[in-house]
Amino acid sequence: MEKIVASDREARSADIVTENLEQLKALFPQAFTDGKVDFQVLRQILGDAVDDSEEKYGLNWHGKRRARQLSLTPSTGTLRPCPEDSVDWETTQNLMIEGDNLEVLKLLQKSYAGKVKLIYIDPPYNTGKDFVYRDDYRDNLRNYLELTGQVDGDNRKLSSNAESSGRFHTDWLNMMYPRLLLSRHLLKPDGVLLISIDDTEVHNLRAVCDDVFGSENFCGTFVWEKKKKPSFLDRNMGTVTDYIVAYAKNRSLAPPFVAGSVEEGKKYPFNNAGNPESVLSFPPRSVKFSCPDQQVTAQDMSQGNIVTELLDDVRIEAGSNVDEFRLRGEWRYSQAKLDEFIANGAEIVISKVPFRPNYINRSGEMKKTSNLLSHRVNGIPTNEDATQEMRVLFGMDVMSYPKPSGLVKYLVRSISTNDDIVLDFFAGSGTTANGVLQQNLDDGLARRYFLVQLPEVLDINSKEQQLAASFLKSQGQPNNIAELTKEYLRRIGSDIREKNPMFVGDVGFRAFKLDSTNIRKWEPEPDNLEASLELSIQSLNPDCSKAGVLFELLIRLGLDLCISIDDRIVAGKSIYSVGGGILFACLDMAITVSDAELIGQEIIAWHESLTKAGDVTCVFRDNAFVDDVAKINLTTFLQEGGISSIKSI
Repeated sequence: MEKIVASDREARSADIVTENLEQLKALFPQAFTDGKVDFQVLRQILGDAVDDSEEKYGLNWHGKRRARQLSLTPSTGTLRPCPEDSVDWETTQNLMIEGDNLEVLKLLQKSYAGKVKLIYIDPPYNTGKDFVYRDDYRDNLRNYLELTGQVDGDNRKLSSNAESSGRFHTDWLNMMYPRLLLSRHLLKPDGVLLISIDDTEVHNLRAVCDDVFGSENFCGTFVWEKKKKPSFLDRNMGTVTDYIVAYAKNRSLAPPFVAGSVEEGKKYPFNNAGNPESVLSFPPRSVKFSCPDQQVTAQDMSQGNIVTELLDDVRIEAGSNVDEFRLRGEWRYSQAKLDEFIANGAEIVISKVPFRPNYINRSGEMKKTSNLLSHRVNGIPTNEDATQEMRVLFGMDVMSYPKPSGLVKYLVRSISTNDDIVLDFFAGSGTTANGVLQQNLDDGLARRYFLVQLPEVLDINSKEQQLAASFLKSQGQPNNIAELTKEYLRRIGSDIREKNPMFVGDVGFRAFKLDSTNIRKWEPEPDNLEASLELSIQSLNPDCSKAGVLFELLIRLGLDLCISIDDRIVAGKSIYSVGGGILFACLDMAITVSDAELIGQEIIAWHESLTKAGDVTCVFRDNAFVDDVAKINLTTFLQEGGISSIKSI
């Protein structure tokens, strides 16, 4: 029976360093000696691609190397399931995770690396009032637990990154850099990252994203008109815009950012004054003429700034050209695009002499969005609209500077489609979830949202946070922003259901909290070594729950946290079937020989009834069996029943 966690090293999240080394070894095995990288050989293999110069172009700052190392350090935490905080726990495919986003991003790597289509974040803008979470490079999980009061510690608090700080920009970059590195691993090959930012750090954000994603994967910057009127408090000029920076994991694979479909039947002229002149060839019967049948001789058809020259005589019969003809002009479309139109049966029309060809859209094809997001141009709501949204939902202002759901909805529609995952690891009020749900409501697709929010305690002495803290107190909920996020999710889901009774989409969420691992660490007591040895026999902490261990299994095995889970009781023990039978688990203690026989029979019968294709894994607690006979009997029984992967935790 193989052990899932055989060492303290394995009691961690995905090890990105090891994975990177394995990928490098697969590409260049000759650059490895005794399992280590021989950089001299690697330099020879890569040749001129290696830059050995000391001075290089790029952004550098104090702490960058440590910040990168922090992203590569696996987490020792887990995610504790909270069905009591959730909505539609059994069926939903959405996630709301309470915890430090750095640790959560690490824990999501095994299950979701390469699976997220869109990441949208609205991080602290670094205005001198926003917090900067200072990560602990020695043990960030304990740092988080101390900060949130879950373990005894120094009672550290989140603090704002004051403009008087000598490392005003450095602190912000040290917070963002490791999180961006981890987020890139989560993106699909065609995935996209969008980051809301103001003009204080937009230049640094561009530089750090160039570092993480490569400048060649910069897609552009949206300019969002966040206000209808500028503030009189602005010192030099009234600021009414923010920015949304867009990067793709691989720009050549990323989709076009769309702004809806082209109007059916709309005409698009071929002529485009100012473009370089070229010749287009129109094959026989490729053009529909709405003028009388006739013979048109070759001639110059230019007028004003429109350049068009017919190079061949054209015979028009039955409303179409009998022979091939050529036109010289300044064209919007290339010959390759014209050939594509014709191959797809597109409608190309010329209404009169002089010839002005037009392409008629009949396909409902998508049109690209512009980079201007404005309430005046394309109906994108503003901060004032966002505040009104919160007032309607809560009856008061419970969140400072929320983003409008219509803004996120527009971005979600632009980039994502059915079954795509949309992640926001600076969730705030939860607006990203609302944008996803509203777009699902519009087009009937089934996008999923994953949110991560730090349980930052609200300051009852702060004018901006007093109302939110008072609201949570009135609801009997803990005083932190993550609780506000969850309440927002409940309310928007209920509101969508109430206003759209025919909508059958998913408006629920599974809630989790970042916590310490259920795996017991080896922590010997020098004064009582015998007791320490007895405790070391127990692989799991004594106060862990079966549900908590089960979900830690899902994280370690790289399974979806929203996967289906069924359970049955046999011989007083709980047996879980995960994902329709890809995993069976029994996490009870004191399994006797007779228990083992009944449990084995039930698992085999259950497995056969599901007829699940692929490998099946069974997991038990390492010290669950009362003796070796019970363990051996159950292992043998399962193997004879066709289940060869049997593990312990």
